[in-house]
Amino acid sequence: MSENLLNAQEQRVQQTLAAIPAAQIPERVRQAGIVGAGGAGFPTYVKLQAQAEIYLVNAAECEPMLKVDQQLMAQHAAQLVRGLRYGMAATGAKEGIIALKAKYKTAIAALDPQLPANIRIHILPDVYPAGDEVITIWQATGRRVPPAALPISIGVVVNNVQTLLNLAAALEDNQTVTQRTLTINGAVRNPMTITVPLGVSLRDVLALAGGATIPNPAFINGGPMMGKLVTDLDAPVTKTTGGLLVLPENHLIIQRRKRSDDAILNMAKTVCEQCGLCTELCPRHIIGHELPPHLLVRAMNYQQVATPSILLSALTCSECSVCESYACPVEISPMRINQLLKKQLRAQGARYQGELRPQDAMAEYRMVPIKRLVSRLGLEPYYHEAPFTVLSWQPESVTIPLQQHIGAPAEACVQVGDQVMAGQCIAQPKADALSVGIHASISGQITQVSPGCITIRRG
Repeated sequence: MSENLLNAQEQRVQQTLAAIPAAQIPERVRQAGIVGAGGAGFPTYVKLQAQAEIYLVNAAECEPMLKVDQQLMAQHAAQLVRGLRYGMAATGAKEGIIALKAKYKTAIAALDPQLPANIRIHILPDVYPAGDEVITIWQATGRRVPPAALPISIGVVVNNVQTLLNLAAALEDNQTVTQRTLTINGAVRNPMTITVPLGVSLRDVLALAGGATIPNPAFINGGPMMGKLVTDLDAPVTKTTGGLLVLPENHLIIQRRKRSDDAILNMAKTVCEQCGLCTELCPRHIIGHELPPHLLVRAMNYQQVATPSILLSALTCSECSVCESYACPVEISPMRINQLLKKQLRAQGARYQGELRPQDAMAEYRMVPIKRLVSRLGLEPYYHEAPFTVLSWQPESVTIPLQQHIGAPAEACVQVGDQVMAGQCIAQPKADALSVGIHASISGQITQVSPGCITIRRG
């Protein structure tokens, strides 16, 4: 890192930490509404209350077609490094690691000059699911998270890029979380990555990209592997919306998501040949977790005849979709079966308890290459660069959900008719619960306050 950059970064970080002591960072983050932006939406303040050895930035962005983190890193490298340093200060971590792929060359070039001695870049292989935090930790540190355990159990805290950018903005400029950067990709006129106010509809997002270019389009909220089928384009963008993908209605990815639970179970009963390929390629299994998808399928096929630990291991499935989308040669979905099992087991209050086993000797070679995955999924015609685009557009209204995170929803603190400014708190974290604040994403008038959301009309 150049001396001038080092001095500028150090000065700003020390000024911020002098104004906000490390012990106060978690509560500041809670009030700012910061959650994990990678998908689950786990409240970040909880992670910042832990004591860690390593603070890891998960910048793999391994889902094909999503282009958010790699572009944000290139544009906001210094802010990302400062966000990481604040996280390290709060948790006492001595080492920071930014884990990303070699093909993110622009991001690497921007980050390199900004790194102090205790932060390093780790180059990940271009495989799936490098962005699964358990896999990222293993690849970047050599440590393995035990099944059903959290990363902090091995001294690691993980956040993704947008989360740490939000952390720096909250501590340095008192900014709250009011926007989300996401990719619109696939069969759209102008594939792009944009930043929009929270609460805008997916329909508006699609229109910003010029709309679909195919008849009978279907939509995925997120990536092609773990994203959810969109059944209502009027659904709002939230803090965890990673992208909007447009694919033909008859595309295999769409058809898989439309299959009913009964159809999935019937297929498993009639065509599963117990080849074991789903287990041999399961990322969690090959690094030492018990999780054996083929045995879980067999258990569901035969009245759940299996040892208790095998059934309970379904709770450790990350739902990465390798078994469904890549491994199975006969179109079964062990992942969907795991989801059904998890629902039943959680309703019973069951928990998995099992030891970390030796990792597969071929583990690093059994990850799925991204190029091969894109080909297997038939995504080549829809795979675009989706460059970052700055728009001056503002929505006429937004509908902001009160629960955009794991835990308890925030509690509205505004009424219909109130005028609010962008960034203003409209819902307080629920007291004595896992919860974060929600803030106005545009300035305007409150037109609706319901148990689930708040609507603001611009003006």
